[in-house]
Amino acid sequence: MKVILTENVDAVGQIGDLVNVAPGYARNFLLPKGLAMEASGKNMREVEHKQRLLAQKRELMRQEMLSLAEKLNTVTITERRKVAEDEKLYGSVSATDVDKALEKLGFDIPRKAIVLDQPIKQVGEFTVEVHVSAGIVAKVRLVVEKEE
Repeated sequence: MKVILTENVDAVGQIGDLVNVAPGYARNFLLPKGLAMEASGKNMREVEHKQRLLAQKRELMRQEMLSLAEKLNTVTITERRKVAEDEKLYGSVSATDVDKALEKLGFDIPRKAIVLDQPIKQVGEFTVEVHVSAGIVAKVRLVVEKEE
């Protein structure tokens, strides 16, 4: 029996997929739980329409994320820290510090999107990756200076 999935179903398919399943599985599990609908002509047209709308929405979100990434690529963050004699910091600059600095500049980026392999413990200039969205990465310039 052919059905159109309305939810992701493990080992069967994703939302909007047209799949062929056993009639009993469809009748007793997928249809009553609202996980699928029969693959009739009307339902097929409805799903195709929803998929077009979803594709348009995804493209708009992608454009917004690309715009945000371009803005982030121009940002320079300056952090001042106390420094020991050998140019090492007392403490470090972490992803949380970068997140707070971006918030002050008006960017609402989740802390988990900021990627630092290790906390920065030296004075200098660094590049910090910010994962804006799936496949879209911005690079923010971070300058760590000696506090006077």
